[in-house]
Amino acid sequence: MWGQPGGPPVARAQTGAVRGNEQVMSEITGAQSLVRSLEAAGADDIFGIPGGAILPAYDPLMDSSIRHILVRHEQGAGHAAQGYAAATGRVGVCMATSGPGATNLVTPIADAYMDSVPMVAVTGQVGASMIGTDAFQEADIRGITMPITKHNFLVTDPADIPRTVAEAFYIASTGRPGPVLVDVAKSALQSMTTFQWPTELTLPGYRPVTKPHSKQIREAARLILEARKPVLYVGGGTIRSGASRELKVLAELTGMPVVTTLMALGAFPDSHPQHLGMPGMHGTVAAVAALQKSDLIISLGARFDDRVTGNLDSFAPNAQVIHADIDPAEIGKNRHADVPIVGDCREVISDLVVALQAEQDAGHTGDYEQWVSWLAGLKKRYPLGYEPPAEGLAPQYVIERLSKIAGPEAIYTSGVGQHQMWAAHFVDYENPRTWINSGGLGTMGFSVPAAMGAKVGCPDTTVWSIDGDGCFQMTNQELATCAIENIPIKVAVINNESLGMVRQWQTLFYNERYSNTNLQRHGGPVRIPDFVKLADAYGCVGLACDSADDVDATIEKAMEIDDVPVVVDFRVHRDAMVWPMVAAGTSNDEIKYARDLAPEWEEDEL
Repeated sequence: MWGQPGGPPVARAQTGAVRGNEQVMSEITGAQSLVRSLEAAGADDIFGIPGGAILPAYDPLMDSSIRHILVRHEQGAGHAAQGYAAATGRVGVCMATSGPGATNLVTPIADAYMDSVPMVAVTGQVGASMIGTDAFQEADIRGITMPITKHNFLVTDPADIPRTVAEAFYIASTGRPGPVLVDVAKSALQSMTTFQWPTELTLPGYRPVTKPHSKQIREAARLILEARKPVLYVGGGTIRSGASRELKVLAELTGMPVVTTLMALGAFPDSHPQHLGMPGMHGTVAAVAALQKSDLIISLGARFDDRVTGNLDSFAPNAQVIHADIDPAEIGKNRHADVPIVGDCREVISDLVVALQAEQDAGHTGDYEQWVSWLAGLKKRYPLGYEPPAEGLAPQYVIERLSKIAGPEAIYTSGVGQHQMWAAHFVDYENPRTWINSGGLGTMGFSVPAAMGAKVGCPDTTVWSIDGDGCFQMTNQELATCAIENIPIKVAVINNESLGMVRQWQTLFYNERYSNTNLQRHGGPVRIPDFVKLADAYGCVGLACDSADDVDATIEKAMEIDDVPVVVDFRVHRDAMVWPMVAAGTSNDEIKYARDLAPEWEEDEL
């Protein structure tokens, strides 16, 4: 994360301090100090747009080793920084000017906060003497983002710039990752100063606990051995902590079934026989049943989100809970934890493996055979699938074939809605950091700029943006950025001419009254816009497909193009729906496998 020559600051275990090699440069501007600080902090790529208040920083940026990528909208800069961070594990960086530039970053900052993405947002601010006067392009971005940042700073003294940047990167990337805002007054950027990369950072009160308490680990191991119906409930924290290998060891050591949330797809291989899929509102029958009927939930880096639990009062009524999370505020927030464990997921899982291995060596093992067999039966009885339409192209088929052809080494990003759920279900995820989406905030328009950021961070990896036609039209201007900056992402537009998920709800709950979900002119023969022509206008290759017979050839053609972005307009059946489904606010026991089909499970089998 940290770059040279400033040196990699190292956290002090108890004090929260950070150390680095001292380097002093005198008589430079605050803007030069900011760029020098970003270099020292390890920023290789920045996504941003210049403007008046931040303009002084853009001059020294021309001489920097940092690659600046000029986006077409600040929201694109923020989502690109998120995609970069999610794909690489490093801190993503975005930059904007004051006022509307900064406020356009609010959505990606909130998104990063909800999904624990390490990101530093640098914004310009009006001169220090003008703050509070309602000056041109002034906005209290620090106050605006206070609830949606892990921490934020307002810098008015240029001498504070290096220390503030060092702190921002440290806070963003340690403990529970998250976004940090650094707002710098234009007067500070223009003033002369001395650059000194900090030798020590003192952060009183910021002491993230990574090592779990041994007593809690022993108690967790005891409950796991005593349980008869345990399930590993794996959340996005396992991805952020890099705990996938340890998770596989724990699962295989115990034989416990595994469910992975939307944010954790790829943390455990989809192909593994112990994997039951994704739980929740659109989760698999087996995954939902595993949580609902369990007697012990081992939650690893998950937060008992409402999209997983359904009606909280009826969620997993007979289960005890082991809740491990690096953020103590999450433990017990939504569901009481019988064994709370504060710590980094990788360290928690590693310690659990050691404890359980010792118990096994002593002849103590859990007995889950009947439970595992019952869940395997449900998984076989209610597999993920779909009914091919009588006419038209099934969106599920498109994504299924895309997964097979692009393979599990590719990175997939998505927008939000039906295509997001189909991408979660019908792409085979075998590796961590290959699935990037907006989980907590549910931000339409996330996919294309996130794919751009992921491709910048992983230039040798194929990156597919799986997007809906509604989401795509919110941020597709970043295709211009991709074409000009040589960032050859690939976009699969799942085009049903509708706001699909909203239309699905209107079908199910609003008597098929489709109010304002049709994205095309009623009865019009011409598509607005024509995505193939739009791609061409943006300097990309545009392809179209509306037949199942052409899907493979179209995807393969897109895969062969590596020098420019590709957009494929998959014109799919409008009335396809996402199943399974638990209606909002209802119990997970009321899951529907299809529109008129509820799964049946015999509890006496257990």
